[in-house]
Amino acid sequence: MSAAQVLVLAKAPTPGRVKTRLCPPCTPEQAARVAAAALADTLDTVTTAAAGARILVIDGDHPAPPGWATLPQRGDSLGDRLANAFADARTPGTPAVLIGMDTPQLLVEHLDTARELLASADGPDAVLGPAVDGGWWTLGLRDPGHATVLRTVATSTASTGRRTVVALRRRGLRVRLLPWLSDVDTAADARAVANLCPPDSRFARAVAAEVPQPAPVAR
Repeated sequence: MSAAQVLVLAKAPTPGRVKTRLCPPCTPEQAARVAAAALADTLDTVTTAAAGARILVIDGDHPAPPGWATLPQRGDSLGDRLANAFADARTPGTPAVLIGMDTPQLLVEHLDTARELLASADGPDAVLGPAVDGGWWTLGLRDPGHATVLRTVATSTASTGRRTVVALRRRGLRVRLLPWLSDVDTAADARAVANLCPPDSRFARAVAAEVPQPAPVAR
C-alpha cells in the first residue's frame, strides 16, 4: 500500500467569502486575513508531515506550496465537494486523509497517527477526528471510494460527526476516532484556538491583530 496522500479542502481567503461568522466583530477584510493565516499554518504543517502526495483542493484561486498539486472543488453542497475531493484525487491502492483549513492548531503528530493507522495491516478502514462543535476536522480512508457516503450526511450540524461514523460503519468499515479538536467559526473560537497555537504562529498573530476583544462587562 502506498503512503497516504493528504488533501486540504480550503476556500481562497477572499473578503466576504470566508469566515463570515467572524463578522462582527471583524470586518470582512479582517476575517479574510485570519482565514489566510489559518490556511498558511495548515499548509506548513502538512508540508512538514510525511505524505505520499499533498493536494490543495481549493474553492477559488490560491497558490499551493512548492511540490503540492492543486485541484478545484466540485459540487454545490459541502457533502458533494468532500466526496468529489476524495474521488478526484483518488489513486488506486493509496489511502487519503482530508483536512480543512479551520484547525490551525493541527500538529504533524495528528497526521502521522492517521497515516500510520491506515497503513497498518490490522488497522482501521477509516479514521475520523471529531470536532468540538459536532462536526469533524479530518477523515482518512484506506479506500477513498467510500467517501461517497458523505453525499448523504448533513453537514454543519451538531451531529455531523456522529452521523458520518454511523454511515461509514453501515458500509462495514472499521472506524477509529482521533483526538478532538476545536475549529474556528466565531471570534470566541478564534481566540480559543489561537491560545493553542505557538504565539509566533501566523494564526496567533493574526487573531491578536485582527479580532477585536470583547467589550468589558459593565459592573
